[in-house]
Amino acid sequence: MHFAQYYLDCLSQASYLIGDETTGRAVLVDPRRDIDDYLRDAEAAGLRIELIIETHFHADFLSGHLELARATGATIAFGEAAETGYPIRRLRDGERIFLGVDAAADGADGVATADGAGGGATGDGAAPAAPSGVTLTVLATPGHTPESICIVVHEQPDAPEPYGVLTGDTLFVGDVGRPDLLAATGLTPEEMAGRLHRSLHDKLLTLPDATRVFPAHGAGSACGRNLSTETTSTIGEQRRYDYALQPMPEDEFVRLVTAGQPATPGYFAHDAALNRDGHPLLDTAPPAALTLDAALAACRDAGAVLLDSRPLAAYTEAHFTGSLHTSLDTRFAEYAGSVVEPGTPIVLISDPGTESEARLRLARIGYDHVLGHVPDPAAELARRPDLVTRTHRLAAGEVPPGDAQLIDVRNPSEYAAGALPNAVNLPLATLPTSCATLDPDRPVVLYCRSGSRSVIAAALLEARGFRDVRDIVGGYEGAVSACG
Repeated sequence: MHFAQYYLDCLSQASYLIGDETTGRAVLVDPRRDIDDYLRDAEAAGLRIELIIETHFHADFLSGHLELARATGATIAFGEAAETGYPIRRLRDGERIFLGVDAAADGADGVATADGAGGGATGDGAAPAAPSGVTLTVLATPGHTPESICIVVHEQPDAPEPYGVLTGDTLFVGDVGRPDLLAATGLTPEEMAGRLHRSLHDKLLTLPDATRVFPAHGAGSACGRNLSTETTSTIGEQRRYDYALQPMPEDEFVRLVTAGQPATPGYFAHDAALNRDGHPLLDTAPPAALTLDAALAACRDAGAVLLDSRPLAAYTEAHFTGSLHTSLDTRFAEYAGSVVEPGTPIVLISDPGTESEARLRLARIGYDHVLGHVPDPAAELARRPDLVTRTHRLAAGEVPPGDAQLIDVRNPSEYAAGALPNAVNLPLATLPTSCATLDPDRPVVLYCRSGSRSVIAAALLEARGFRDVRDIVGGYEGAVSACG
């Protein structure tokens, strides 16, 4: 068996290539939008990607199923409850996919399947081929979303124990999928949490303890609140250590997993809709070079925003007035999707040589409307001091202005664990709307955990016309340390 995990740190996202080395048949699960790594590795291993399985409609990134289908001719598959704007194959609960069956034994969908232990039907009515080799079993596991599925992997159909299970966003290492995202429109978080409880206990926790767990996300993802930095585990380890899998009544589980979830970035609903309905294929061309005058004209005439992707220190020292900020050395795309409205034209202010990476990372969340980049921001900032602003920062322990509005931009669970006196919690992901509750004529002081998100928040408020915005260097950790 060929089994490969592709983990993308900047989005905490995992995808999987699974193939039978005897037949060369392969399946790709939860692909990201830039697919070159998959194609290269499949070719090197002598594999043909014939089926693309999505465990659910992802909300935190734009999936690559359309790009991969165009490149390989593979069929796109979702759980049976999925409704899409493009042709798909619906995978039934309990359905088995036999990658070890020769291509001549396939049904019309391209990969031999069966609901039980039998082989897949042939196209001409001949006797089905005996099942063999790598076998996948579909488990319907609604809860994170209605159409969520998990994929159990066997090296042979009659293997006594599975090799592993791809759990999508149903089960993470250290956590379970959140039930409150907009991808589940029409159902309450409590209803989805009840479904999630049954999926976990009636499906995943019936697997042997040695079964490896391969989730779709790791630490840092907003799809859960307690994800581990480990990208794999086992059913037994999660049964023992995952807080949400400990013995408890279903109503207690529902209460536990619906409370304290991270704020939902504004682009999540946008991405879930594009993954469901379809989207243009990825454009890999480098962004066009724009003069500063052309960039400013795009802001004035086309409603574009300047998005500064330089490191935090460079941005705070000098940036174009009104520009937004999120650095490439942080969770660039997620934070950009938190402060830039989907569909907004973007001009990149990037260090030379990093503009293509910035554009790709924006494309991974469906932000394709990049008009171009300013090639040498440092030179332009020096040439036009009249357009330059420096971020106002308070040292850890420095006393804020007496009438300042003190804002904690961390997630609710972080705030609940400890906050500065008199601070109001307005998470970064919701700040574009919640900032309407603030007085733009009074000073605003922002802080996060260590000082990165607060700079992003400060840039947003400055762009919205707030007159006096400052952030605390070192964030909550720095402030607590300075106070002894």
